[in-house]
Amino acid sequence: MAGKLANLKNKIHSFIQNMATKLPTPVAKALRVIFSGLSRLWNETKISIFAVLFGLLVGAIIVLTIGRSPVDVFRAVYSSSFGSLQGFFETMAYVAPLILTGLAIAFAFRCGLFNIGAEGQVIVGMFVSGFIGFTWPDLPTIILLPSAILGGAVAGAIWAGIPGLLKAKLGVHEVVNTIMMNHIAFYLVNWLVSGPYKASGVQGTDAVPANIRLTRLSDIFGTSAADGHTGIFIALAAAFICWFLLWRTTTGFEVRATGLNPHAAEYAGISVAKNILLAMLISGLFAGLAGGIQTLGVRGRVLQMSAFPNLGFNGIAVALIGKNHPLGVIFGALLFGVLLRADAAIQIQADVPRQVVAIIQASVIFFVAAEQIFHWLFIRRKKEVVVND
Repeated sequence: MAGKLANLKNKIHSFIQNMATKLPTPVAKALRVIFSGLSRLWNETKISIFAVLFGLLVGAIIVLTIGRSPVDVFRAVYSSSFGSLQGFFETMAYVAPLILTGLAIAFAFRCGLFNIGAEGQVIVGMFVSGFIGFTWPDLPTIILLPSAILGGAVAGAIWAGIPGLLKAKLGVHEVVNTIMMNHIAFYLVNWLVSGPYKASGVQGTDAVPANIRLTRLSDIFGTSAADGHTGIFIALAAAFICWFLLWRTTTGFEVRATGLNPHAAEYAGISVAKNILLAMLISGLFAGLAGGIQTLGVRGRVLQMSAFPNLGFNGIAVALIGKNHPLGVIFGALLFGVLLRADAAIQIQADVPRQVVAIIQASVIFFVAAEQIFHWLFIRRKKEVVVND
């Protein structure tokens, strides 16, 4: 199988090379760049793709063991997200914040940092965006909406900047600090929304004004989608900005160099401390933005939480599946968004407990994390092909 795939790849490459000789130079260059990019993307993501498929297979086996049909489960997953335009748009409400928290984890990881605090950064972003909205409701929309969105992003950046500063200046490990910051954010915001800023009759704050609620996709495309909103476009734009920043700017090069080898980066004149702090600030900005679009796009107010919203924690898995690349993060967020959206459909249509969704997610994460197994299988297969040839 591996030999056939390699032969197919070589044939496609030869075909493109032959076509390039017959096309104008600019078009030929564009084709070569596209093919080269797709080839690199496949090499970087094929392990994750096989790991995801293997995780889904394990989930299917578990469904069989409880006497249910995996076909019904996957049919429910498909129909809930892709069976209608309404379902697809509502799935995007799950996908949008996961893209942003996945970017937060991925950006920090590119600098060699493990930002487990995206959860807390999401929470403070949720509160600050809502606070700006319900505190100054009479401001013009053109001022209030960007202020609320950027306020949430800045709040997340500041929250991440605290452990980033401690790491950069004192060498304090960011994992311990960001975990603690999660709990501080959770209890602080819960106290604020149940005490000083509690609205009468609800377990939360006053609602943000309607004029700064993110536009519903249903209003644009004429569907009845309840939760889908334009935050998905903000998330996709953030993914492009993240990619551009990491691979098309000097700052991104320095961040990646710091993550690959901080000692070599320091020897080359790159300030490791500055890039650690910068990476945490940008990471927190993405996470805070995720919190902001949750408040302005889905909830409309800041509600008291009985548990962590899990957007930041799921972002870790999304970044892991996406190999810490913005494009991979988008696909990882789509996978998790579809599974989360399918939660109720699996229970109703397939008569399977909702915990199965969590099991499938856990299986996918496990096999992506254990990607060395698949590396070993690919290497072994290649050796067998060479011997047989």
